[in-house]
Amino acid sequence: MKLLVSFLAKLGIFLSSILPRRIQRLSGSWIGFLWWDIFGFRKKIVLNNLEIAFPEWTVAERKKVGRESVYQLGYNFGEFFFIPNMDRQWVDKNVVFDGLENYEKAVAMGKGFFYLTLHLGNGDLAANALSVIGQDINIITKRFKTQWFDDLWFSIRGAGGVKYIDAHGPTNAFDILKALKRNSGLVFVLDQYMGKPFGVATSFFGKRTGTAYGLALFAQKTKAPVLPIYTYEGADGKVHVVIEPAMDLSPSIVEDKDQSIVNLTQSFNDKLESIIRKHPEQWMWVHRRWKDF
Repeated sequence: MKLLVSFLAKLGIFLSSILPRRIQRLSGSWIGFLWWDIFGFRKKIVLNNLEIAFPEWTVAERKKVGRESVYQLGYNFGEFFFIPNMDRQWVDKNVVFDGLENYEKAVAMGKGFFYLTLHLGNGDLAANALSVIGQDINIITKRFKTQWFDDLWFSIRGAGGVKYIDAHGPTNAFDILKALKRNSGLVFVLDQYMGKPFGVATSFFGKRTGTAYGLALFAQKTKAPVLPIYTYEGADGKVHVVIEPAMDLSPSIVEDKDQSIVNLTQSFNDKLESIIRKHPEQWMWVHRRWKDF
């Protein structure tokens, strides 16, 4: 199995080096077709999630957006093996950056900064594009238990220079603080459900759920700025990476530190919700976001 997966990965990387980007993305459409149109895997979850978020929509509208969101996951996978081939010339041609001045302001503060983001668009492609243009990107993420697969997956996923910090690793906090000391960017992906002990009760699209409080904890302790960032596939066929100005966190800070963490986490949820509303067809609706906390 190890040799087969390794061979297929190398084959995918090679084919991605010679195929146009449009073809790379379309090569993943079979995933969406099988997932949604043939097997209907998690279709009920997708439609239920969309009903929670957009109760005013018709069933047909939810089905259309739900189907497109699943196909987008397929398109993203079709591009995954291209990451080791990415260079500055490709980035200049295929990526549109909006808000780099906000990144520069955060760097000028000299204390490191946090990126608040979500599973919208092709995040791995965007993260490596930022690395290619010179940003020191560190993503907080879960790791795989099977070591050889973990090594293979993250060697591809981070081939453009992105670094990864184990979300539940024993040196997690130390690694985060060390990256901040380097004046680097730390990416927190906050749109998935998280129960106790790492989550707090919040609301998302008006419905109660659990959300990881790690970003709120570190933002409160370090005072480093938090910049919302997201990516989406534009109608122009390019990857758009949007970096918004640092959030004003002061309204969420109160004397009670625990309440401040809840307030901050809720403010992050509200920001992510506003981003999803801009591009709902590119968010990952297949996730069980609204589990009982």
